Amino acid sequence: MAVAVAVTRERREGETRCAVTPETVKKLIALGATVTVEAGTGLGSSIPDADYAAADATVAKDTKAALAGADVLLKVRGPTAQEISALKPGAVVVAMLDAYREKDTVEALKTAGVTAFGMEFVPRITRAQVMDVLSSQANLAGYRAVIEAANAYGRGFPMMMTAAGTVAPAKVFVMGVGVAGLQAIATARRLGAVVTATDVRPATKEQVESLGAKFIAVEDEEFANAQTAGGYAKPMSAEYMAKQAALTGEHIRKQDIVITTALIPGRAAPVLVTADHVASMKPGSVIVDLAIENGGNVQGARLNETTVTANGVAIVAPANLPGRIAADASALYARNLTAFLDLMIKDGALVLDLEDEILKAAVVTHGGAVAHEGVRG
Repeated sequence: MAVAVAVTRERREGETRCAVTPETVKKLIALGATVTVEAGTGLGSSIPDADYAAADATVAKDTKAALAGADVLLKVRGPTAQEISALKPGAVVVAMLDAYREKDTVEALKTAGVTAFGMEFVPRITRAQVMDVLSSQANLAGYRAVIEAANAYGRGFPMMMTAAGTVAPAKVFVMGVGVAGLQAIATARRLGAVVTATDVRPATKEQVESLGAKFIAVEDEEFANAQTAGGYAKPMSAEYMAKQAALTGEHIRKQDIVITTALIPGRAAPVLVTADHVASMKPGSVIVDLAIENGGNVQGARLNETTVTANGVAIVAPANLPGRIAADASALYARNLTAFLDLMIKDGALVLDLEDEILKAAVVTHGGAVAHEGVRG
C-alpha cells in the first residue's frame, strides 16, 4: 500500500512557492507514494494543474479533498488551523515551520497528534546537503537581493567607457557572508560592481576573496573564535561590536549599495546598519535588508516597503525574496523535500526512524508533545 502524500495551496500572504513540482511528483511515486495536489497549488510558480495530472498526481478540488486520508502533508510554510484539523492523528507534516516564531502553529500540531518536521532544522552535514532548504532558498535570495538593489539604484553597476566619458562602477558592500551573502557577492561581481564584504566568522574571509571581493573586519582574538561547530555565527561581545561598527561605519559611508544578510538562529537579527550609518551615505545610495522578516539588520527598514530617507537613501526591505523567483525556488525546495521523504518511505510504507540524525534534528512535534528541545525551551 502506497504512502498518501498531499500538497495544498500556500495560504500565507505573498507566498508564491509550492512544495511539489511535476518532476518531484514522479520521484515521489517512484519512492512508493501517491500524490494528491490541491487545485491551484502551482499557479504562483507557473505550474498549471494539468502538468501535475500529466505527472500522475491526483488534482483535488479543495483542501478537504486533498487531505482526505493523507499520511504526509508537504508545505512551504506551516499549515493553517484548517489544514491541521483535517489531518488524521499520526500524520506527518513537512514544511518550513519557522518554529521559533510560529508558536501557535507548533501548539496546534502538537495538540492534533501530528508528527511535524521543520525543514529549517535539517542539520548542515554532508549527508543532508541535498535536503538543505536554508541553503537552496538563501542562494536565490542573495541573487534576488542584488536584482532588487539594481532596480532601486539610479545608476549602472559596471564601469563603462564611452566616447562621452567613463561611468564609474558601483561599490557594493555585503554584510553577512552565509549562502545568501556569497551569492550576492557573486551576482554583484558578475554585474561589474566593486564588491567588499564582512562577517564575524573567520572562515568566510577566504570565501569572500575567492569570489574576487575584499574582506572587511576587525580581525582580533574574538573574531578568530566567532563561529560555532555547526558553522553559524556566535553572538559577539558589545566591545567587539563597537569596534566592528566603527570600521564598517566608515566603510558604509563610501558605498553605493549595502546588502545585509545576517541572521542568528532562534534570535532576532542583529542591527548592523544604524540610523547614523544611513545618514552618512550619499543621496541615491541603496540598502537591501534580507533579514527584515526576523526584525531586520537596518534601522528604519519596514517590511515589504522601500523607505527613502531624508538624505535620499533608499532602504529596501522585501519579504520572501525566493518567492520572487518562485519557479526556481519551488523546483529546488521540492527536490529538498523529496530527498527528505526518501528517509521515511520504505517499500511503500511510512517508517519514522527518529534515531536517524537528520530526522531527529528536524522533528518539532511527535506523539502529542513538542519534541525539539530548542523550540520546547
